[in-house]
Amino acid sequence: MSFVFDRIMRHFIAEGTLRVVFPDGTEKIYAGRRPGPAAGMRITTERAQKALLFNSGLAFGEGYMNGEILPVDCVLEDLLTVLMVNLKGSNHFFNRLEEYGRFFLRRVQQFNPRWRARRNVAHHYDLNGELYRLFLDEDRQYSCAYFAREDMTLEEAQVAKKHHIASKLLLDRPGLTVLDIGCGWGGMALTLARDYGAEVTGITLSQEQLLEARRRAEAAGLTDRVRFALCDYRAVRSSFDRIVSVGMFEHVGLDHYQKFFQVIHDRLKPDGVALVHSIGREDGPGSTNPWLKKYIFPGGYSPAVSETLAAVERSGLWLTDCEILRLHYAKTIAIWRERFAAHREQIVALYDERFYRMFTFYLTGAELSFRVQGHMNFQLQLTRSIDATPLTRDYMVDSDRKWIRSTGTSETVSG
Repeated sequence: MSFVFDRIMRHFIAEGTLRVVFPDGTEKIYAGRRPGPAAGMRITTERAQKALLFNSGLAFGEGYMNGEILPVDCVLEDLLTVLMVNLKGSNHFFNRLEEYGRFFLRRVQQFNPRWRARRNVAHHYDLNGELYRLFLDEDRQYSCAYFAREDMTLEEAQVAKKHHIASKLLLDRPGLTVLDIGCGWGGMALTLARDYGAEVTGITLSQEQLLEARRRAEAAGLTDRVRFALCDYRAVRSSFDRIVSVGMFEHVGLDHYQKFFQVIHDRLKPDGVALVHSIGREDGPGSTNPWLKKYIFPGGYSPAVSETLAAVERSGLWLTDCEILRLHYAKTIAIWRERFAAHREQIVALYDERFYRMFTFYLTGAELSFRVQGHMNFQLQLTRSIDATPLTRDYMVDSDRKWIRSTGTSETVSG
């Protein structure tokens, strides 16, 4: 078994250096043909080493959670950087075999009828609300922030994100009706109602998020303009002037893309505008890491823009604008990781050490997926009518600049 593992690693590490300490105490250094990052790891059990041979995508995360795989003379970020850099460029047989298997099964794994969609959402979003309070911003925005200035705080960047999205919704008059699909804890809906005079309906499949969003609406005195419901997007029957969806499309599932955009088309008024914000990938269709699927986002998948636009084209919607946000989410998650680590004792008290390691692994891997593995965010502006928005994008820029001037911030936008 050690011989097979050794052969695989010799081919796998093509960039940088990885030092491995095996369960029997022996050490080997795997140096790639190209210079790159360096790290070390210790495999403490034969079980973990064997598991890495047969399903490395799942086994590595489980090994770290269980304390059977540990960074050596480095931190987890260093170790994952070496592995993820090499994974992206790997043509090794075993790596490709795993990827082909996941790709073949991805439609089955992403089959999300209403009952499964609700169960999948509950797995992650119905965790103890105190957990999210400890590392998110005050508004609990659990999606990519928008760093309109390099030195923005997380709170400032999340506010900037909401107003950047609002600029694309063309909220040019009060009283417009807005559907917020996947409303989270209500921050976007409350902002659109308070700052733009919109009448917002937010829908979620998370019971925890629903209760918190309703509490916040009542505390803000906005219950006359904002309502929240436990509802699947496929069950909506009313029509709206605007539709927004932030960080929800990743949970729709491949075979449901057509339905998702058809719902937007059918629920949008003829002159309406929609904005969909999602994680994406720059290297074409892929699959979800099995560890992430099992422990963090069952049924989740970060789509390629090509997969998404194919469904948009079949829906009858106009794609009137597309923006790619590259490193904004890496910057966002870096702050989340820092705050999460700062509250280690409280998080372990809420759950346990294994949960803390699991979530640390998730956040670290998520940040690096944007730094070294081609993940990004895209924002799609969609309309039913060819003339629902102005001929140029000036109105978006003007709206952004108006908000920037009102807050006294710089207009320098990062990558």
